[in-house]
Amino acid sequence: MASEKYYIYVLYCADNSFYCGFTNNVKRRFHTHQTYQGAKYTRVKKRHPLKLIYSEEFESKHDALSAEYYFKHQTRRQKEKFLLDHGVNLLKLWRN
Repeated sequence: MASEKYYIYVLYCADNSFYCGFTNNVKRRFHTHQTYQGAKYTRVKKRHPLKLIYSEEFESKHDALSAEYYFKHQTRRQKEKFLLDHGVNLLKLWRN
């Protein structure tokens, strides 16, 4: 039996902030955020619309939670560098 996959994901919010979360189903979790039923942070109207800009799969829940913790505890500049290093085009986000 295959073990369940876990993911971290990063949302880009309309107020130019990032939100990082953990899930076992990125599509379903993003929909939850989009319908104002996700985390308190993404329920705020000024943060919408949200864009899913990054996700990464992990083999264990522990690894995904560790990655989420690491991302959330970085400075804004470090988060931007992480995203750039992982292929996210931040310039394109900021122009839209």
